[in-house]
Amino acid sequence: MAEYQLKTDRLVTVFGGSGFVGRHVVRALALAGWRVRVATRRPDLAFFLQPAGKVGQIHAVQANIRYPDSIAAAVRDAYGVINLVGILAPSGAQTFDAIQHKGAEAVAKAAASAGARYFVQMSSIGANPEAASAYAKTKAEGESAVRQAFPDATILRPSVVFGPDDDFFNRFATMAQVMPALPLIGGGKTRFQPVYAGDVGAAVAASLDEQARGKLYELGGPDIATLREIMAYVLTVTGRKRLLLPLPFELAKVVGFGSEIATALSLGLLPSAFRITRDQVESLRHDNVVSPEAEAEGRSLAGLGITPCSYEAIAPTYLYRFRKTGQFADPRMA
Repeated sequence: MAEYQLKTDRLVTVFGGSGFVGRHVVRALALAGWRVRVATRRPDLAFFLQPAGKVGQIHAVQANIRYPDSIAAAVRDAYGVINLVGILAPSGAQTFDAIQHKGAEAVAKAAASAGARYFVQMSSIGANPEAASAYAKTKAEGESAVRQAFPDATILRPSVVFGPDDDFFNRFATMAQVMPALPLIGGGKTRFQPVYAGDVGAAVAASLDEQARGKLYELGGPDIATLREIMAYVLTVTGRKRLLLPLPFELAKVVGFGSEIATALSLGLLPSAFRITRDQVESLRHDNVVSPEAEAEGRSLAGLGITPCSYEAIAPTYLYRFRKTGQFADPRMA
């Protein structure tokens, strides 16, 4: 009880706390006893987070990482600052550089100026300053900028994150509902190590610790699977039979270009499950798994004291809705 009281006197500001991963982070922080300030562009849409903690433990404030004054106000008096903000594709002023590089730098500088003890930056496996992918390149540039502004920052690099509202398993299941064949970009050989959003949330909470300061962790689940194996798994769980059609990278880039044009012409109304960009195709050229070095050095979920959940144990609990007759399509679940 004394430990809980100690932490509730300390405030953590979470940028991006109302997003897919953010809600799991906020829940984990509240469970650990921290006071949580959620910095978001639309605090009026973040009320759903409040039941994750006790009365008054979680509150949202308006902030935009492209506006320094709003960042400074959001980190005022914060003992820890967490930046989860990232994008999968650019849109208007929301460019990769503005959000994942300059935005991360601005938040880290504000946290340092405010005297925060901890700073946690959410990056991604595959972050590389030399990468051809703008997503991976700006993630790495963001890491570097954060390190310069806040040398003891903790950086977390998750593999693809899954959970009830993910854009991974749900995307493939949605595609399988209407498409006769699913494209295997690059032959479907890219390897992933899907990590549960709840485990990522727990990892962020565990990073607010002296032992984690200044370290870089790579987060992956217990299973490694290729894109082909993951798509086949989704088809099995949802009870659908679809062709898995290999699509060379260069041809996939042409499809990506067409998707980008369709997205622009539809004013963003094209369903997200059917969008893909050339940059995302480029990212698929590289495996998305925890490195042997990170595993050996304890810079993984295990090093943070977390036993990861398998996607096979969790994904079926939200993929059943894609079956033709829902959960009752499988008599074992009826």
